[in-house]
Amino acid sequence: MIKISVMRQDDDKVIGLLVEGHAGAGAYGQDIVCAGISALAQSVILGLAKHLHREINYDVKPGYLSVALKDKADDLTEAVFAVAVLGFAEIEKSNPKNVSVLNIRR
Repeated sequence: MIKISVMRQDDDKVIGLLVEGHAGAGAYGQDIVCAGISALAQSVILGLAKHLHREINYDVKPGYLSVALKDKADDLTEAVFAVAVLGFAEIEKSNPKNVSVLNIRR
């Protein structure tokens, strides 16, 4: 199962993501659930770093991705995170045995 933790600051804006595990919905390299989650999560890193030029901490390895803002979230960073979180939620609805999304207040 892929477990996604969405870290939120006091005003509910997202400040980071932690994605752990494997969906187990298909063979390695052919798991569409894993591919969808991975594409969304990696797009957050690219959007924050390359498009918004925000400073972030991130780590990506097989079965693990973390990304966190170094500064507070704002409306633009929230838009980048929100698109991914909406996508995660839709994938979770279709694949509840393979994906779990949790919101965590920091």
